[in-house]
Amino acid sequence: MLMGAHIARLVRAPNPALFLLLLVSALSFSTIAFGETDADILLHFKNSLGNPSALSNWVPSKGPCNWDRANWVGVICSNGTIWGLQLESIGLTGKVNFETLVPLRSLRAISLMNNNFEGPMPDIRRLSSLKAFYISNNGFSGEIPDGAFQGMGSLKKLYLANNAFTGQIPSSLGTLPMLLVLRLESNQFEGQIPEFHQKYLKVMNVANNELEGPIPASLSKMSPTSFSGNKNLCGPPLQQCGSPPAPKPSSETNKISILKIALILLAMALALAIIALCILFAARRSPKSKVDELDDSNKLPPPSPVPREHSKLQENTGVVASSKKTEPGKLSFLKDDVEKFDLQDMLRASAEVLGSGTFGSSYKAVIMNGLALVVKRYKQMNNVGREDFHEHMRRLGRLRHPNLLPVVAYYYRREEKLMISQYVENCSLASHLHANHSVQQPGLDWRTRLRIIKGVARGLAYLYNELPSLIVPHGHLKSSNVLLDESFEPLLTDYALRPVVNPEHAHMLMISYKSPEYAKTGRITRKTDVWCLGILILEVLTGKFPENYLTQGYNSSASLASWVNAMVTERKTSEVFDKEMGGIKNSKSEMINLLKIGLSCCEEDLETRPELKEVLEKIEELSIEGDSDIEEFSSTVGEVAYKGVEEDLDR
Repeated sequence: MLMGAHIARLVRAPNPALFLLLLVSALSFSTIAFGETDADILLHFKNSLGNPSALSNWVPSKGPCNWDRANWVGVICSNGTIWGLQLESIGLTGKVNFETLVPLRSLRAISLMNNNFEGPMPDIRRLSSLKAFYISNNGFSGEIPDGAFQGMGSLKKLYLANNAFTGQIPSSLGTLPMLLVLRLESNQFEGQIPEFHQKYLKVMNVANNELEGPIPASLSKMSPTSFSGNKNLCGPPLQQCGSPPAPKPSSETNKISILKIALILLAMALALAIIALCILFAARRSPKSKVDELDDSNKLPPPSPVPREHSKLQENTGVVASSKKTEPGKLSFLKDDVEKFDLQDMLRASAEVLGSGTFGSSYKAVIMNGLALVVKRYKQMNNVGREDFHEHMRRLGRLRHPNLLPVVAYYYRREEKLMISQYVENCSLASHLHANHSVQQPGLDWRTRLRIIKGVARGLAYLYNELPSLIVPHGHLKSSNVLLDESFEPLLTDYALRPVVNPEHAHMLMISYKSPEYAKTGRITRKTDVWCLGILILEVLTGKFPENYLTQGYNSSASLASWVNAMVTERKTSEVFDKEMGGIKNSKSEMINLLKIGLSCCEEDLETRPELKEVLEKIEELSIEGDSDIEEFSSTVGEVAYKGVEEDLDR
C-alpha cells in the first residue's frame, strides 16, 4: 500500500529538471520535424531554378493548397497536401534540384515537360514514392547511371523522350515492378535493350535512338513503331536477326533504270500523239457533234509502268513519281529524327484504306522495318503554288507539341499533294465516342474524356501562340481530327491547312465556315476555333454527334449547343451526359463546370464568347476526384512528342 502511494506521488510530481529536459527535447524535435511547411519546401525548390519568375504566384502569403484546389500555378493538391507538380511549357531553365522536394511525403507525380532544362539526368532516387515522372522535351543530356531508378518501386510512368541522353538504357528500369509506360524515344541511347519482365508494362517506346541487337522476347508484342529509327535493331516485332540486308542498286543500275523510264515515257508520248492525230482525222471526216468537256483539274496523270507487285499503294492513290529533272519525285522531310525513305519505298508498300474525309483519302502503308505511316492524299490543294506550299510546310515542320500529330514528310506536284505522318494505333476520338460499345470495349470514362479535352485545348493554344498570323490556326477542329495514341493522349491533325486549301473548297468543307459568325457576317475570326472547341467539348460530354457538321453552313436548329441549352433550361441537365461515360462518382460538379465552359465557347455573340486563353485557364482548373492510387495528371506537351500524363490503369 505504501509502495503504491509512493509510486503515485512520483507520477503526480515528476522531477522538474527532468520534465524541463523532456520539454526542450520535444520542442527541438518539433522544430526539426515540422519547421518547414509545404510552402517553404516549394519556395526552396522555386529558388533553385534558373528563372523563378515563371512561378510568380508562388508567394508565402498564400498557401499552395486550399484542400483539393491549388492556389499556386502547377501545383496539384489532394486532401490539403501536395500530390503533384505540373510545371510544363513555361520556359523553366537551370539544373533541377529534387533534393529540396524530399520532405513532401505525399508527392506522387512530377512533370517538367517542354521546358529548357539542361544538364545530366536529375537524381530522383530519394523521391521513392513517385508514381509518375515526366521530363520529355527538354535539353537533358549525358549518360544515365545504371542504378538511377533502383528502389523506386512505386514508379508507374516515366517520360524521358526528346532529350539528348546517351549511353545505354539503365538496367534498373527493368527492375521497376509497377512500370506501365516508358517513353525513351528520340534520344541517343546505344547498345542493347535490357530485359523488361514487368507484368503490367503496356507502352514502351525507344524509337529514333542508336540501339542495336535483338529485341528482348518480353517486348516482342509491342508495336513495331516503338522500335523504328534504330537501324541495327532486329527480332520480333521487326525483321528476324540475321536477315540479309536488301542489296542497294549500283549507280550503273540507276542509270539504266532512268534510261528505261525515259524510253517508256517517250514511247507513250508518241503513242498518245498518234492517237490524237487519229481522233482529229476521224472528227474531221465525221459530222460535227457536241462533245462533253471533262474538267481535268482534279484528274491524276496515268500511272507509269511500274511492276504490279510494286504498285499496291500506287494502285490505290494513282500517284506516280515524276520523271522531270526539276521535280524528281522526292519526298520532302520535315523531321530530322525519322529514318528516311523515298517515294518508291512508299508506293511499293501494301495500302490499307483508312477512310475518305472532306479533304481526301487516307491510306496506311507499312514500310522499312515495320514502320507504319499514314499517307493522306489531298484533293483540294491543286491551285497552290510550289513556293507557297513549301514555305507553309516548312512552317508546320517547326511545330513541336505533344498534342499535335507532326507531319513527317510531304510530296508536291501541281496535280498531287501528299502528307505523311506516323500511324496512330488508337484511331480517332470520333470512333471511340460513336462506336457500338460492349463490355469488352466500353465507352470512354470521365477521367479519359477530361484528359482528352485538356490535351486538345493545350494543343490549340500552342497553335495560337506559334501561328499568330493565321485567323484560324486550326480551322478544322472536330472529333475525327483528334487522334488518340496508345495511352489515349490526344493528337490534333489536319491543322493549319487553310492557307493551302482552295478557298471555295475551304468555305464548303472546313468546320470554321460552319460557325454562327460566318453565317451572319461571311467572316471568321480568332474566336472561331473557340466555337469549334466548344462543340467538341459538348460532343465529348454528351456522346452525341454534332449534326451541324453535316450541314452546308450554320444551322441553329441542328446545333448541339442549342440542344444542350434547351435541356439545361428545362432542368434536364442529368439527361445531357453520355450514359456510357463511366467513372463519374464524385465528379459531377467538375462535369457541370466543363459543360458550362463548352456552352460559353458556343456563344453566338462574339463579344460574349471568351478568348482561348481564358478557356484554357478554366479547363486547367478542373481536377479529377477519385481514388488517389489512380494517376490523373494531364500534360501539355504532344510526345514530343508528345504527352503529358495519362491515367494509370485500374488493376
